[in-house]
Amino acid sequence: MSNNIQKGAYGEGKATKYLISKGYKIIDRNYTTRIGEIDIIAIKSKTLVFVEVKTRSNTNYGFPYEAVNRKKQNKILRSSLIYIKHKKLDNYQARYDIIEVYLHDEPNINHIENAFCM
Repeated sequence: MSNNIQKGAYGEGKATKYLISKGYKIIDRNYTTRIGEIDIIAIKSKTLVFVEVKTRSNTNYGFPYEAVNRKKQNKILRSSLIYIKHKKLDNYQARYDIIEVYLHDEPNINHIENAFCM
């Protein structure tokens, strides 16, 4: 991959396909607020799942999930509350996941459910 934007888009595409294969219904991608962005928003059963996708070629600078620090988590949490209010989805339980996409010979996905909470 030639740059981080392409790498990120590729990883989000792989994560989306993975979630669909696991029975999730994707309802939004790249939802942006004045606070931040949520990569993927999905529903499974009665759970609204907000997913942060991190794509890496290697772990030279740490594992992908480590990039989702407290500051990033707060942005996702605050953005999710805006989304829930805007879309009137307050009857769902919210969950926050991280999907790590490793670009090696073949993309490898690690899905961390309940990676952080409110």
